[in-house]
Amino acid sequence: MRLINKVILITGSGSGIGRSTALLFAREGATVIVNDLDEAKGIETLKYIQDAGGMGHFIHADVTNPESVMLMIDQIIKKYGQIDVLFNNAGISGVGALHEIEPDTWDRVIQVNIRGVYLSSKYVLPHMMKRKSGNIINMSSCVAEIGLARRASYSATKGAVLALTKSMQVDYASYNIRVNAILPGTILTPFVENYLVSSYDDRESAMASIKKRQLSEELGTPEDVAQAALFLASDESKFMMGSPLYIDGGATFGKNA
Repeated sequence: MRLINKVILITGSGSGIGRSTALLFAREGATVIVNDLDEAKGIETLKYIQDAGGMGHFIHADVTNPESVMLMIDQIIKKYGQIDVLFNNAGISGVGALHEIEPDTWDRVIQVNIRGVYLSSKYVLPHMMKRKSGNIINMSSCVAEIGLARRASYSATKGAVLALTKSMQVDYASYNIRVNAILPGTILTPFVENYLVSSYDDRESAMASIKKRQLSEELGTPEDVAQAALFLASDESKFMMGSPLYIDGGATFGKNA
């Protein structure tokens, strides 16, 4: 029970990495606040938590909307009195080289992946500062460090999140607040499954191709990332501050021959 007595907000936890992390955190003793724009998926995550004997609560909120985020944070504080960990997990992907991306599509990726981290952190931080205790985990990506074809908008946002993580850590270290980032490689989430089916004629050859991005020649699982998030959320990582944690199968620092 590595997260006993902790109240943890996970944005975008209706599916994929967010859902796997929510389930793991609940098993480790946390009270998990499930947040998602898709209410049905968020409630489903909460049901899985409760069916397993865990503690949780679902809040429908749009992380790109200031009023929506403020109401979510106020609701959590009124009900539980604290937020020990914020996991800024909500995000969307973007596919295309820069000249292929329409302005509205670019803006949407920026809104969710950067503004979502900004707003959730902005309204949680005063409560953490008041308590002089807190832990924020930001979801970046290994594409913040490497070039990947046709990922211009996504790479731009994840690089920004990594830079923001380091800046936040400097600003809030004196309040005993830790801020770290997770940098996954390609993870087999529902989004990736949909991308393979919708973007390629042959799913199997496409899968073989994206597996080669990793030295492991395998895709990661949501559970792989959840375990990394658990380490950062727990007191075991108390000496990690402003750090990137790579969960990428060797994609960042290696290259297949």
